[in-house]
Amino acid sequence: MGMTPKSGVLLGLCCITAIAAVGCVFELGYGHPTYGTPVTVGILVASLPLTAGLFWAAVQDTRANQED
Repeated sequence: MGMTPKSGVLLGLCCITAIAAVGCVFELGYGHPTYGTPVTVGILVASLPLTAGLFWAAVQDTRANQED
């Protein structure tokens, strides 16, 4: 058995939060952020641990559902 629907959703959310983090870095690095610096930094700070946590949860769910 491969990836479960739950781990697929977790991995998809992980991708979204990673894209948000990269977007925030570009917004902060190249001029004035669209939503302002405090909001953009807040999104960046929230998305980094969320990305790691979602990835970890997806890997753990997949490992738990693998057949030995």
